Amino acid sequence: MTAPVSRLPGAEAIRSVMREFGRLFSLGLDVVVAMFRRPFQAREFVQQFWFIASVSIAPAILVAIPFGAVISLQLGTLTSQLGAESFNGAASVLAVVQQASPIVTALIVAGAGGSAICADLGSRSIREEIDAMRVLGVSPIQRLIVPRVLAAMLAAVLLNGLVSVVGVAGGYFFNVIVQDGTPGAYLASFNALAQLPDLWVSMIKAFIFGFLAGVVAAYRGLNPRGGPKGVGDVVNQSVVITFLLLFFVNTVITALYLQLVPAKGT
Repeated sequence: MTAPVSRLPGAEAIRSVMREFGRLFSLGLDVVVAMFRRPFQAREFVQQFWFIASVSIAPAILVAIPFGAVISLQLGTLTSQLGAESFNGAASVLAVVQQASPIVTALIVAGAGGSAICADLGSRSIREEIDAMRVLGVSPIQRLIVPRVLAAMLAAVLLNGLVSVVGVAGGYFFNVIVQDGTPGAYLASFNALAQLPDLWVSMIKAFIFGFLAGVVAAYRGLNPRGGPKGVGDVVNQSVVITFLLLFFVNTVITALYLQLVPAKGT
C-alpha cells in the first residue's frame, strides 16, 4: 500500500521550508509597500546606514584586494598560456566589476551589518518589545525594519563602487608589477571590451543583494526561539540563508544579463 504524501520521509521538512520561504517573501513584500508610506524614520535610517557602513568598509577593502589579485593572477596565467595577454585587463576588470565586487559587498554587508540587524531585532523580540509595539498600534516593519533594509541597500550600493575600485586597482598592480604586464595593454583591452551596462548590472546586483540581506536578517530576528540562545542561532541562520540566496540570485541575474545585453563588439 502506498504511503500518503504527508507521511513520506522529508515531506514535512519540505513543507516547513516552503512555509518559511513564503513568510520571508511576504515580509519582503510588506517592506516594499511600507517603504512608500509615511512617516519615514529618517533618523533611524541615518543611524543604521552609518553603523553598517562603519563596520563594513574596512573588511570590504581588505577582502577586495586579494580578490582582485587572485583574479588577475589566475587570468594572467591563463591568457599567457593561450597567447592572449592583451585581453588580460578586460577579463580581470569585467570579472571584478560584474561578479566579485557585488558578491564581496553582499557577503560583507550580510556578515557584518545583517548579523547585527538580526541580533538587535532578536533581542527586542525575546524582550517582547516587538509585541508591545504591535499592541500600541506601531508597525514594527515601518518603524524598525524599513530603515534597516534601506540602510543595507544604500550601504551595499556605495560599498560596491568602493570594492570595484579597490579590486581593479589591486588587479592592475599585480598584473603590471608581479606579472610584468604592460599598463597600456591592460587599459586598452578594458576600454575595448567593457561597456557601461557592465557597471549598471553590478550596481543592480548590489542593490538587490542589500535588500535580500536586510530582509533575511529582519525575518530571522523577528522569529527567535529558545530565549537568548535562540538569538545566536537565528543570527547564524540569517547569514547562511543570505549567502545561499545571494549565489542563487546572482546566477539568475548573470544568466539574464548575458542573454539580454550583447557583448561589446558583437
